Amino acid sequence: MKRLFTSEAVSIGHPDHVCDMISDSILDACLSQDSDSRVACETMAKDEFIILSGEINSRANIDVEKIAKDTVKNIGYTYIPRVLNLISKQSPDIAQGVDIGGAGDQGIMFGYANSETPEFMPLAITMAQELVKLATSLRKSGEFKYAGPDMKSQVTLEYDENKNAKVHTILMSIQHSESYNEKEFKTFIKDGIMNKIAEKHNLNTDFKLLINPTGKFVIGGPEGDAGLTGRKIIVDSYGGYAPHGGGAFSGKDPTKVDRSAAYMARYLAKNIVASDIAKECLIQLSYAIGVRKPISIFIDCKGTNRINEQSIINLIYEKFDLSPLGIIKKLDLKRPIYSQTCNGGHFGRKFLDEENKIECTWERLDSVKIFKNLLK
Repeated sequence: MKRLFTSEAVSIGHPDHVCDMISDSILDACLSQDSDSRVACETMAKDEFIILSGEINSRANIDVEKIAKDTVKNIGYTYIPRVLNLISKQSPDIAQGVDIGGAGDQGIMFGYANSETPEFMPLAITMAQELVKLATSLRKSGEFKYAGPDMKSQVTLEYDENKNAKVHTILMSIQHSESYNEKEFKTFIKDGIMNKIAEKHNLNTDFKLLINPTGKFVIGGPEGDAGLTGRKIIVDSYGGYAPHGGGAFSGKDPTKVDRSAAYMARYLAKNIVASDIAKECLIQLSYAIGVRKPISIFIDCKGTNRINEQSIINLIYEKFDLSPLGIIKKLDLKRPIYSQTCNGGHFGRKFLDEENKIECTWERLDSVKIFKNLLK
């Protein structure tokens, strides 16, 4: 029996990711001056308008309107947006729980890893992210002619009964200039982007392909569609291969467990799979606002585990501080690194991401020995 599975990704020029990048750029600006900044920044973009809202408590002195305009320019858009700033201070009712080390909100967060790729990520989302990253890089270098900043990819893989994968379909929708050579544009996408990523993973290149299936994609970005922070949570995580608690990452400082606990859950799942005690691992953490410790830990290894799942949970409770402050310390999350996480997904990166000049500590494999001890 053959099965199909599909994941999608979007470029930094997609209107939702434009908003993610603005929110995280504001967060980074605050953290670069005040590492204890409390930030929950939301952005909406439509046409030439940008609306900033949310709550910020920080000693940093930043110009949020300039940050928003510079971000749009750096992404590759030429218009100068008009910015409405509706940001206020964090509610003291929330702050009183966070000040003592509790979670900034209630919620559930998931982390996931499997052995399908060297990055311990599902293959479909890995390929989808790589497609838009490569296309964006080639656009910026000038090698990808006619291309605009707004891009989407979608990868469908076909699995046989032994879970061997082949590429079934690749879809890419890429913004282009009005006066473009359609044949040259599409040939470059097939040969210079799609085939390159398929070959990188030693997969077939005789897949079905769809390129700009509406026939034209000149109007893109916030002009073509409204953008909103946190609307690409599946793209940002595991491409639908694992559940998502619903909380977005961008624009939130690490006292918000929506972000920090999701990063920690990924860290734990990746180290568990890398330790070879399971080939697949899903972790759920739950929190209550103002409470330090997680309310619950759930693990499902989908039957691939060599160690009882309850034993893994007991070890996590014993060896890891999963309070917000414990996670922040373990993963060193008070650094201004977050605007770089918008491009290419938050997970599956190299620990030392030289391209974006950041350390993705949640991708570090420094707890493998702890989990391997369970095999003894």
